[in-house]
Amino acid sequence: MQYFFTDKLKNGVKVLYNHDDKCVVTHCALMLGSGTRDESTGKEGLAHFIEHTLFKGTKKRKAYHILNCLETVGGELNAYTTKEETCLHATVMNQDLERAAELISDIVFNANFPEKELQKEKDVVIDEIHAYEDTPYEQIYDDFETLVFKGHTLGHPILGTVESVQNFKRKDILEYIKRQYHDGEMIFAVGGGVGKEKVMQIAEKYFSKGSRKSISVKRKLFKANKSVHLSAVKNTNQIHYITGCPAFSLSDKNRYTLILLNNILGGPGMNSKLNLNIREKFGYTYTIESGYHAYSDTGLFHIYFATDKKNFSKVRQLLDKELLKLIEQPMSERQFAQYKKQLIGQIVISQENRLNLLLGMAKSMLYFNKTFSLKEVSANIENISLADFIKVAKSILNSKHHSSLTYLPNQ
Repeated sequence: MQYFFTDKLKNGVKVLYNHDDKCVVTHCALMLGSGTRDESTGKEGLAHFIEHTLFKGTKKRKAYHILNCLETVGGELNAYTTKEETCLHATVMNQDLERAAELISDIVFNANFPEKELQKEKDVVIDEIHAYEDTPYEQIYDDFETLVFKGHTLGHPILGTVESVQNFKRKDILEYIKRQYHDGEMIFAVGGGVGKEKVMQIAEKYFSKGSRKSISVKRKLFKANKSVHLSAVKNTNQIHYITGCPAFSLSDKNRYTLILLNNILGGPGMNSKLNLNIREKFGYTYTIESGYHAYSDTGLFHIYFATDKKNFSKVRQLLDKELLKLIEQPMSERQFAQYKKQLIGQIVISQENRLNLLLGMAKSMLYFNKTFSLKEVSANIENISLADFIKVAKSILNSKHHSSLTYLPNQ
């Protein structure tokens, strides 16, 4: 039997449960509506640093005990930080759900951030920053977001900078948590084979006693900057290139149309236009793709590729050609219907990953106070007209609105 329900605890924490009694494994997560964009100027990377240091000890546990609590029963504990969310999640056998929930609750509500652990974790995060700097595919996207969102906290690199991380103080952590971690912006999400009554009992026991109230800190809305085109010399063998522009927010009605456009142009399918008509046809590049990420008040669309210096201008020309074709040479209704069917199929298959499904539902609950069924998502895609698609393509793919960043090899 499968069923789904949501509830709300007395302190405002929302509970989401996706039940399937065939499951012997349960995923659970606590998602908080706070991330990198909520940092103060000069505190770049603080949200991510807090995510790391939450694991360094609580009032009753040392770091060693936190790391072993679920591992000893075969479970997993992890966390991540985005521009707008922080999430702690665990995967355990059904019978260990309460063990996982108690641990996550203890970490979030009782972390004590011991001074001696903070410097060690600064070194770990700085090493992580250096690893990103050695990976141009990762680094160029972070630098591009900083470029497009210049002057806004959405442009903060999630990891921060070496300088900002070195300057973090324990009081910065406590001030951020007091300001940003409040009950009304928390979702406790569970997916697995545990019964509804047990899930609610666990939620009440471990997440209803918090008293962190919102102090009404409003996010600064993003206003688009002028297009910028920059180049930087890097220690690479290839040229890395990224271009794109601000795009639709999570609540924009055109969001699904851009998801479809991105999937057709350079999404994960091997039959994307960029993959077929540039990589497969000419062999000029190993990686060429497009992407779209929606935030609460804006979004970002980008196209990325890496290629040898001798092929760079050729790939640029072919890329411009593909963008113009999508704008000026409308596909047939039959072909358009097939692309929509492909996207729906990809979404259905992706839901086989139950953890990612649960995290997606939690994020939806955070921003819309509801989740969207597969039927609703499919209907939104099916209802996209070819005329709407062309309108969005003309808006998003217009290179006059694009910024770009190029990494040039130093040889």
